[in-house]
Amino acid sequence: MEAALIRRRHVFYVEGYDPQGAAGYYDIFARSWKRVLAIWPLKSKLGALAIESEEFAHWDIEAAGPNWQVSTRYEFLRQEHLIGATIAEPLRRQVPRALGWALDYLVSGTLARVLRASWEFGLVLIYFQLMLLAWIALAAGAGWLIARAATAYGGLPGLMGLLVGVVSALAVFRLLRPLGQRWFVIQVNTHWPYLCEFARGEPSWFDRPIEACAQRLVAAARAGAADEIVVVGHSGGGALAPVVVARALELDPELGRHGPRIVLLTLGSILPGVALHPKAVKLHAVVARLAVEPSIAWIDCQSRKDVMNFWEFDTVAGLGIDVGPARCNPTIWRLRFRDMLSSEFYGRIHWNFWRLHYQFIMANDLRAPYDYFMLTCGPVPAATWARDGFAVLAAFGEDAALAEDRVASVAAA
Repeated sequence: MEAALIRRRHVFYVEGYDPQGAAGYYDIFARSWKRVLAIWPLKSKLGALAIESEEFAHWDIEAAGPNWQVSTRYEFLRQEHLIGATIAEPLRRQVPRALGWALDYLVSGTLARVLRASWEFGLVLIYFQLMLLAWIALAAGAGWLIARAATAYGGLPGLMGLLVGVVSALAVFRLLRPLGQRWFVIQVNTHWPYLCEFARGEPSWFDRPIEACAQRLVAAARAGAADEIVVVGHSGGGALAPVVVARALELDPELGRHGPRIVLLTLGSILPGVALHPKAVKLHAVVARLAVEPSIAWIDCQSRKDVMNFWEFDTVAGLGIDVGPARCNPTIWRLRFRDMLSSEFYGRIHWNFWRLHYQFIMANDLRAPYDYFMLTCGPVPAATWARDGFAVLAAFGEDAALAEDRVASVAAA
């Protein structure tokens, strides 16, 4: 099945904790698609964004080379209204939750485990935790100075000066909120407490969209309209997409056996960062389930240059999960962003860690063994690309014609 070329593909995209939502991601896709056509001379048509419901949006892509043609339904699991609501929560609720998360990671030893698994990722978490503490300290310091001035120069009694200082500190804290949003301090410190609750199996707002996507995935597989179904999880979505697939397997244990090939594609996943917590029993169970499911091809893409993912981390053994010889997932695909981008452009974004983190789902400047848009809109099965991206890339001619026999040999290797 894997060797056959794809003519129809269905993609389910599970976003990370990003409030820009369907419209923002469609814009990223559309701008990237123009860059794709600069290096791949394809005949193509990108459909408009269609908002179906509170939970789903989609767009369609037609792409064709001289001897192949693929139709892709790109379905986006919408969470932006839920994400936006949590980011907009009052700071009096957000800050205690974030401080509790930081303390828990320290006391439980999770932060130490994260640092051992990926010191870069661990430093990212520490950075955002310290940024929150600095924000609090700056507001408190401003309040203290104002209180001192009010008592020393304003003639206010000590208790009244203290009250002025507290009110001033709260006001400064609120005034600094735009900077907290701009520098992602609020976004990150809001996300992780909720994600940890989810990983422990506690009820959370993640449950409803995951259930909806799992049901849609089962329906798509049963319909049999696609040759391949790819569930993509980027960043925080890399922790949710495996749960979608695991839940779909609960709804239909024969999910990947009676219909199209099911591929789970996790890109720059932060799953280990939360699953390394000793109480993350739900995520541990999901990883253990998928690790031994031969009907699902789980491909975990990692990049050394992305400090917000786990480079060379085994998502099963690294979490202390032992499933024995039955293990078949995930396949770890190690990427080099430098292979995908021109020297000039790579130099421009070399220290832009957020932009590099999104390179997994953005267009290349060059033809490369990893190409997100050829993976999701091209004719070669995703598992074949992951097996030998260089060989698959070499099977395409300058005009994007594909030597099918060469692809078949990669799949059969």
